[in-house]
Amino acid sequence: MLPVVMSFHKCGGNVGDDVHIPLPKWVTEIGQTNPDIYFTDREGRRNTECLTWGIDKERVLKGRTAVEAYFDYMRSFRVEFDEFFEAGIISEIEVGLGPCGELRYPSYPAEHGWKYPGIGEFQCYDKYLMKSLSKAAELRGHLFWAKCPNNAGSYNSAPYETRFFCDGGDYDSYYGRFFLNWYSRVLIDHGDRVLALANLAFEGTCISAKISGIHWWYKTASHAAELTAGFYNPSNRDGYAPIAAMLSKHGVGLNFTCVEMRTLDQNEDFPEALADPEGLVWQVLNAAWDACIPVASENALPCYDREGYNKILENAKPRHDPDGRHLSVFTYLRLSPALMERHNFIEFERFVKRMHGEAVK
Repeated sequence: MLPVVMSFHKCGGNVGDDVHIPLPKWVTEIGQTNPDIYFTDREGRRNTECLTWGIDKERVLKGRTAVEAYFDYMRSFRVEFDEFFEAGIISEIEVGLGPCGELRYPSYPAEHGWKYPGIGEFQCYDKYLMKSLSKAAELRGHLFWAKCPNNAGSYNSAPYETRFFCDGGDYDSYYGRFFLNWYSRVLIDHGDRVLALANLAFEGTCISAKISGIHWWYKTASHAAELTAGFYNPSNRDGYAPIAAMLSKHGVGLNFTCVEMRTLDQNEDFPEALADPEGLVWQVLNAAWDACIPVASENALPCYDREGYNKILENAKPRHDPDGRHLSVFTYLRLSPALMERHNFIEFERFVKRMHGEAVK
């Protein structure tokens, strides 16, 4: 059984491998004359990791929209590897929906100076997304809302340093709610469009989508780092239920991360981040389970210790869940020389046995 990932983003060596896979040359050539095909921050810096969702329906790729280009690729892959699909060798397709293959805005790019736990920046300053924002403001009847927040800080700001994300800040004003609704709706609509076509291309094959685990600033009211990434999930709103509903609409499973992380460890290592990975994981997994979609997961960071493995087991098979809900798949990242060291491998072997339900001392 072979799961396959449809990657529509640049891989720049930030996923644990020393690799560099750029976007196709014909795409980057278009970007040289029309850089607005890329996500853009407020200072006009382009992010060439993936294409802005503003061109999902714009024919700027040699007569095709971005979504048409994604569909043509997926359909071509399905035809080319038909025998593997028919034989059941290819068992699942994970569809890339953004940077690192995740459904999110590229709000925290290291190449633009972001460092953990910065809140990141909104990525909607290309002309296509700005046109979409103007249209949304016009439909709302408030043309003066056709702008991005000018008080949301910069990549490495903390929420309390900004007037937009601070407690009682503009994120919860009439304009703030309008902007964040639009920003997050663009994210969900992108996933909706691409996954609808993925189902056409891969009819009969299980499909999944990946969502990033943005756990820093989760203990604040605004959840600023999630907001800039497109997850409209402040403390007074559930931002993951609409995403789960969109995935459910297409019968698509959710792949989530950071299930090995413990909030206590984060508070000790980065107390300033006000992170809560356990709270985030619990919220996202339950949103997906409530929408009756399968949930897969993986660890975000290298994991060799028993505490981390115990946290994975706890999330994979929640105790006393009256509905018996559990993860459908867990992917361990990754095979490395460190994992093969004797003491680490013994712990890993113990973890695998427990994942399979074996009683281990």
